[in-house]
Amino acid sequence: MQPTDDNRNKPIIPGRDVSLNVGVRGNQQNEAANVVRGQLDNIYQTDPNASVPVASIQAFAQPAQDDDGPNPYERTHDEQQHSINQDAWSRYHSAWQSYYQQYYERYYIGQVHEAKKTLEARVGTVPEKPAMSEDEALYDLRSQLLGKVRKSAIRVRKSNHFWPIMSALIVMSIFLFLQYNRTMFAFAEAYIVPGDSKAANLIVDPGDTSTVTKDDRLIIPRITVDVPVIWDAVASSQDSLNAAMNKGVAWFNIAQAHSRPGEKGNFALSGHSSNDFFDNGDYKFIFAPLEKLQVGDPIYVNYQQKRYTYRVSSTKVVPPTDVSALATDNSKPVITLITCTPLGTATNRLLVFADQVDPDPVTAAVTSTAPSTTTTKMPSNSPSFWERIFGGGN
Repeated sequence: MQPTDDNRNKPIIPGRDVSLNVGVRGNQQNEAANVVRGQLDNIYQTDPNASVPVASIQAFAQPAQDDDGPNPYERTHDEQQHSINQDAWSRYHSAWQSYYQQYYERYYIGQVHEAKKTLEARVGTVPEKPAMSEDEALYDLRSQLLGKVRKSAIRVRKSNHFWPIMSALIVMSIFLFLQYNRTMFAFAEAYIVPGDSKAANLIVDPGDTSTVTKDDRLIIPRITVDVPVIWDAVASSQDSLNAAMNKGVAWFNIAQAHSRPGEKGNFALSGHSSNDFFDNGDYKFIFAPLEKLQVGDPIYVNYQQKRYTYRVSSTKVVPPTDVSALATDNSKPVITLITCTPLGTATNRLLVFADQVDPDPVTAAVTSTAPSTTTTKMPSNSPSFWERIFGGGN
């Protein structure tokens, strides 16, 4: 684009008033301008890429002599020698790019620094959150654990092994319940609801004969037992004994213990301490709390509308085949209670011995009852689930 004639006659940089350069300030400005001119001369003299002669630059640096002289455009512009040095232009462009890049980097770094300081100042003014209490911490921990358990349960349910494992666990649980339910219910009966009778039926005054029932019964106040006495059981038949014990306590009539209340010798009664939950009978846990009896505890027997009072003298644990342990001194009347121990098993037998104290044992008659049979084994619980399938038992 060529400049017009009017523009050629106008200087690019307006002239300054010479009067402003007078004095010390003017001299300082001239000296500074001369220093800059000298630096520019050195740069262009040593620059191999310069495309304008140094003389032209020096002429351009000098102020115009008068209005009729050549203007700066005429001094520096030459249509014949005008050319563009690509290497110089690239360096020029790169220099400006570097400048703007550094400028904006410093600008934004400064902005980020200011924003960081502002946020730190705000955080410093926010009140600290109060520490959680112990209950809140436990609740938070419990919630986290439950969340993890739920996630794990979901993953497990989606697994191909989940249902086979669950089926196996269900089958195992059913087997364990069938095998060991007697133990669970026996402990419950022994320590939660001992016995199967009402407290109103228990004796408070041993001398009060108005409460003597017509049917024969065994009464043990300490363990809340009030149960019928069954006389027709066959001692040598476990089935006969179990049938009798399902209806109360069975008279274990054997050679060593075949006395009745009021007679000298051993009056033996057997009762269940545990049985399967599915077995028949209302008294399958009646002797579960028998081990709670202590020496001196009273035991009452209503027999033929007469009350007999006994006091616990001792206890003993023997194998189920030790029938000889029932042989006692036949010179005095005693009672022996028999049940299985430990609870839920038929491993051993618990024997509780008690001496008659009322009526006077001296007046007791000699037994006239003959033993029904002989046996080598004491009564037992019903077979367990495993024993019913594979046999065995005590």
